[in-house]
Formats: sequence, structure tokens, C-alpha cells
Amino acid sequence: MTSRLSFAWLVVAMLLCSPAYADDGHNHDAAPVAPTGPALPRFAATSDLFELVGVVNGKQLTVYLDRFDDNSPAKGAKVDLDIGGAKVVLKEHEPGEFEGNLASEVKAGVTAVTATVVAGSDTDLLAGELDIHEDAHAEVAHSHSWREYVGWGVAVAAVLGVVVWAIRRRVVSRQARAGGAA
Repeated sequence: MTSRLSFAWLVVAMLLCSPAYADDGHNHDAAPVAPTGPALPRFAATSDLFELVGVVNGKQLTVYLDRFDDNSPAKGAKVDLDIGGAKVVLKEHEPGEFEGNLASEVKAGVTAVTATVVAGSDTDLLAGELDIHEDAHAEVAHSHSWREYVGWGVAVAAVLGVVVWAIRRRVVSRQARAGGAA
């Protein structure tokens, strides 16, 4: 009777306990796939007439120029660009897309960027900044050492050992009450 009552209490306790779930950032699933490289440095400048975005890849520079009012590429525009006091010659690759080469790679820090844009009868001066940071330390992914797994294995083995010991003790006490091997 006591074993059935103990089992019933165990079942009730298990049903009343809620399972534990890991919330965001605390599970040990596979990490989401990160981008495969660092983001390229960018700068932006806007005015009432134009929006300009530049992407620096080493010494190569790509500039995108759109009209502010409708976000359409500025076709046939001429862009004179100055990065940190150095003139950059840009050639239109596609409508609103320009390419050029820098004399040297831009150093880390904040660099002033100015662009003179002439598109048809519209002329504008745009200013922005290129902010390049030194490579920061990459975040180290969370990993488990073999010692952590051994610790968990020992804990599980200990719990199983206690359960087996309790069961064997109960069986031996039943056999003693029943008068030996029944």
C-alpha cells in the first residue's frame, strides 16, 4: 500500500511540475548563421535634392546617387567627391551608380566626405562622414568543454545509483517481510 501511495505522490508531483524552457538566447541549439564577413564601411549624405551612399572596399569605392523626392537614380549626373581632402574620380557605371578608386585605403577614424553633384539643371553640395573602426574583438561562441560533459555524466550516474539503491532496498525489505524467497 505504501509503495502505491508513494508512486501516486510521485505521479502527482510530476504532473504538477511545469517543464523548464530556455528563453531567447539561453538555449543550446545551433547558433544562427552569421554573415560571412565584416560589413564594408559606408557613408551617407542627403540634401533636399539628392541622397548619396558610398561603400568603401579597400581602395575601391562605389557610390549610389538617388533623387530625394522619388528615390529614383540620378541619371546622367556628374559627381565630384572629396574624401579626407583627396579628390576621387568617379565614373558612372549605371544610372545612379558610380565607381572609382582611392589613392590609398582610408585610415581608421572619422573622415570628412563632400560631394558636388550636378544633374541637369540641379546642382548641390552634400556632406557626410566616413567612420571606420579598428576591428573589434570578435565575440567568442559559447562552447562546452569535455569537463562540463563529464560533470553532467557523473551527476546523472549518481542520481541513477541512488534510484537503483532505493529500489533494491525496497525489494530486499519486501522479501524479508514475505518470509524469504516467495
